[in-house]
Amino acid sequence: MSSMDENPFAEWIGRKSEAEDVVTPRLVASFRATFAHYLAAVGEGEAPLGIHWCLSPAIAPVEALGADGHPAKNRDLPPIPLPRRMWAGGRIESHGPIRVGDRVRRESTNGSIMRKQGRSGELWFVVMHHDYRTRRGLAIRERHDIVYREAAKPESSRSVERSDENAGFTDTIDGSWVVETTPTLLFRYSALTFNGHRIHYDQDYATREEGYPGLVVHGPLQATLLYNLAAASMGRTPRHFDYRGLSPAIAGNPIRARQSSKNGSQFITEGVSGTIHMEASLQEHGEGKSS
Repeated sequence: MSSMDENPFAEWIGRKSEAEDVVTPRLVASFRATFAHYLAAVGEGEAPLGIHWCLSPAIAPVEALGADGHPAKNRDLPPIPLPRRMWAGGRIESHGPIRVGDRVRRESTNGSIMRKQGRSGELWFVVMHHDYRTRRGLAIRERHDIVYREAAKPESSRSVERSDENAGFTDTIDGSWVVETTPTLLFRYSALTFNGHRIHYDQDYATREEGYPGLVVHGPLQATLLYNLAAASMGRTPRHFDYRGLSPAIAGNPIRARQSSKNGSQFITEGVSGTIHMEASLQEHGEGKSS
C-alpha cells in the first residue's frame, strides 16, 4: 500500500484496548502438563515462559463465531475482508517474570495494517502491540503479527510436509526436543488459549475448507517451544526473542525444536524431511527492529 490515504482501515491504527486475567495455579498446572519437559526452568513462584499467550483470549458466545471458529467480530481487530487468519510471527521483550497468582493487565495498541500481493493471492498484515503488566510493573512487551489470506482454492495443492505416522528423525542432535504433534496436544493447547480456530481440531474443515493435508499445529505452540528451548540453552530468559512462521506444521508429523547449526542465536522447528516450520532469533545486545 503506497499511502495511508489508500488504506481503508487507517482509522484502526493506534486504537487501544485493555484486558485483565489471572495466572491461576490451575492454568499453570495445565500448561505444565501440556508441555511436560519442554519447558525451561524458572524461579520459584514464577510461571513458565509462554504462558502469557493463554491470558485474556478473545471470548464470544457460540452464535457470534464465524465459520472458522474465531469470533466473527473481534472489536480489537480491523474487519479485514479475507476469511483465513493466521499467526505469522512476532517479537517478545522480557522485562520481568510473570508469577503464579499475578493479575495481569494487557494493554494493546493496533499497529500497522498493510495489504500485499503474494504468490497465493491477496494478503493483509496486521501488527498488534501488547504490554503485559503486573503489580510490579511491565513484564512483557510483545509485537504480534497476523496475516489474513484469501479462501483456499479447492483445486490447490500445498507443498506441506506429510510423512507417514511411523516416520521419525533418524539423527540425534544434542539439546534438541522432538515433539509428537498429536491431536491431543493440539486440543489441549486450543483449550489453554480458548482458541476455537477449527484448523487445529476439525480434520474435515482443515482439509476440505482450508486445503491443508491435516490439522495445523498452532504458531504460538511452536513459539513456546522455541522460547523455552532458547531460555534453557542460555540459562536465563532471552531479553529479545523474534520468531516467524515459514511453513505449516501438520499434526501427526513429529517436529524437532533445535538450535540452528549455522547461527547459535537462531532456533528452528523442523520436520522429518528438513522443512523449517518456524524460526526464531535472539537479539541480546540491542533493541533490534520493530514494526
